[in-house]
Amino acid sequence: MGNWLKCVIAFASAFALMLAFRTLVFSVHSVSGDGLAPLYHHGDQLLVNRCSYGLRIAGNGLLPYSRLLRQPVKKGDIVAFCIKGDFVNGLCIARCAAVPGDTVSTLDGPLEVPGLKTCANADYYWLEAINKMNPADSRHLGFIPERDIIGRVVTTLYNRHQLPLP
Repeated sequence: MGNWLKCVIAFASAFALMLAFRTLVFSVHSVSGDGLAPLYHHGDQLLVNRCSYGLRIAGNGLLPYSRLLRQPVKKGDIVAFCIKGDFVNGLCIARCAAVPGDTVSTLDGPLEVPGLKTCANADYYWLEAINKMNPADSRHLGFIPERDIIGRVVTTLYNRHQLPLP
C-alpha cells in the first residue's frame, strides 16, 4: 500500500475518533445572554461533559429515552440543557438549585420537586440562572426534566471578559 493511502487512512481514522469523542463525551457551547453573569458572559465558550450524568440516549422517537451508567444531578452543578418553548428555544445554562424530593420556596408558595430516584422518566430539577431576569430557568419555565439535561459544564475554554495578565 502506498504511503499516501496510509496517511489518508490515518487522517480519516483520527477525524472519525475526534468526531465520536466530541459528539458522545464533550461538546463546546457558546453562551448567549448574561443569565449566569458574572460567572459566564455572552460569547464565552464552555466545555460540557456529556457523560457526567451517564451516557444520554435521547431516542428521538426511535428508542425510549435512557441513560447508561446514570448519575444524579447534584445541587450546585452548572448544567447545560435544551429547551423548546414559546419564549426560549435552544441550549441554556443554569445552576441546579433543587433535586427530586426537595421543596422550593416561590412567590406562589412552596413547591415540591417531583421525581423518584429509581425512575428516569419522573426525575425533574429546579434550575436557576444567577440573573433573576433570565427567562431560561425554572422560575419561568417550571421544572426541567432530566431528559432535557445534556451535561455538566466543566470549564470555560474562552472568556471574553478575561483580564490580561500584568
